[in-house]
Amino acid sequence: MTGSVNSGWPTAELDAVRRLQVIASTAKHPAYAERRFDVPLEQLWPVASDLENELPLIVSGLRSFTVTQSSGERLSGQAVGTLGYKERFDVVLRPGWCLMQGKVLTSGMAAVADGDGCRFAFFTSLRLPGGDLLDRMRAPWSTRRAEELLDRLGQRVAARSAPGRAE
Repeated sequence: MTGSVNSGWPTAELDAVRRLQVIASTAKHPAYAERRFDVPLEQLWPVASDLENELPLIVSGLRSFTVTQSSGERLSGQAVGTLGYKERFDVVLRPGWCLMQGKVLTSGMAAVADGDGCRFAFFTSLRLPGGDLLDRMRAPWSTRRAEELLDRLGQRVAARSAPGRAE
C-alpha cells in the first residue's frame, strides 16, 4: 500500500457523546442517559467536570470524590459512597470527556456543543463477575437514576450560573 493513509476508504468522526454511546454499548446492561441542555458547553462542562465539588452533588449515593493524583488529563481518585464504600478510580478528564474506571464500576460523561446549547451523556456499568446479572436487575431504577442525575446537573448549572450567587 502506498500513498495516503485513507486510500479512499470511508471514514467517520465520532463526537464525544457518540463515543460514549459506543463505550456504553460494550457493557451488557449499562445505565445510559443523554439530554440536550439549553446552555452553552462552556457553562455546563465546568460543572460536570468538577469531580471534587460538584460530582457528589450530582451523583446520588456519592458522598465525596477526592483527586489523589493528577498528571495532565489522567487522574486517580477515590470515591466514597454514602454508606462508606470506597473505590479508587483511574480517570481520563479532558474538555467534554470524562471516563472513570474502578474495580467495581465504569462510568463516563461526555458533552458536545449543539447550536446554542449542548448535548450531555452519562453512563455507568458494573464490572464485577456477574455484573451483567446485577445490571439487569438494577436496570429499571438505573435508567431513572441516570435521568435524575441529569436533572441535578441542570440544577447545579443553573445554581452556578445565577447572577449574584454566593459561591
